[in-house]
Amino acid sequence: MSSSESPVLNRLLQIVAVFTCSVTLLAAPVHAAQRKKVEIQKASTSSAVAKRSSVKTVRVARASKTKVAAKSRAAMRPVAVIIPAQPSFGELAGLHGAPDALALKSSVALVIDQDTREVLFSKNDQAVLPIASITKLMTGVVINEAHLPMDEEITITQDDVDTEKRSRSRLTVGSTLSRGELLHLALMSSENRAAHALGRTYPGGLPTFVALMNAKAKGLGMKDTRYVEPTGLSSENQSSARDLATLVNAAYNEPTLRELTTSQGYQVEIGSRMMQFNNTNRLVKNPDWDIGLQKTGFINEAGQCLVLQAKVAGRKLIMVFLDSAGKLSRIADAERVRHWVEANHMMTARAAVKIAG
Repeated sequence: MSSSESPVLNRLLQIVAVFTCSVTLLAAPVHAAQRKKVEIQKASTSSAVAKRSSVKTVRVARASKTKVAAKSRAAMRPVAVIIPAQPSFGELAGLHGAPDALALKSSVALVIDQDTREVLFSKNDQAVLPIASITKLMTGVVINEAHLPMDEEITITQDDVDTEKRSRSRLTVGSTLSRGELLHLALMSSENRAAHALGRTYPGGLPTFVALMNAKAKGLGMKDTRYVEPTGLSSENQSSARDLATLVNAAYNEPTLRELTTSQGYQVEIGSRMMQFNNTNRLVKNPDWDIGLQKTGFINEAGQCLVLQAKVAGRKLIMVFLDSAGKLSRIADAERVRHWVEANHMMTARAAVKIAG
């Protein structure tokens, strides 16, 4: 290399060296910044992961607490116990399976012409079963025949409270009503405390009253009937359909009993309150029916029961339905019988017209 070229070359080398150094110095901060950015991103990602993990942990903890609380509440809730329905005496005797031409739901049924005593329909009519509040019809007969003062005030006491079936009553202990009012409530709305109070306050007390009920049954020729108390809450009050038809016929002869049993509703003043009571038999409000006397009854041992006197197709009929399976089935059975009697009447009338023609 010539001497003239050396200074130029040296200068060129110095410039390259300075440029290289500058590039190195500039690059260092960039790499550091990138590293710092990467570290920040990693830290941020770790923080987010930690946060999500924390939220998940809290959610799991809350869910766990919720499950524990739910289990705790479930444990504290009363467990529903399904108690099987108590079978009636008729069911236990196998009467529910007995077929009949009208497919009635009642185990026992009897329909007779009140004037001629002709039996129009019968089903297990000699079976002796509990009669529930049909009992109150005999209670009414005995009270009515005693001619006691109907305006005499009688107070409901603890003795009138049902301890056998624990049935409810709107007549609280201490309530005071007249004998006539108690008789009305016993026959119309089947008030148990009213019926019991009538027997309890009878001259001679409850034993005398029950003895008179049985004596009256015997006098009417009711050979299958027995009473132990005046309400019908006891399953020991028992009778047959034939006997009850006899009782309905006897009770129908008393205007007071006809009026009270078919009364649709009645108000009584108890203390400072007026209370409304209604008939337990919806048929008394039905314009399709002409009912002269009726009484309903129910306890588990007896099933749903109904006796009534009604005019159907121009005939005075007595109907008895015992041990019916459902709450409305005794009413439905009465309707079936009425429609059947009316249909037969129409057929007979048409046949008579045809013969006359």
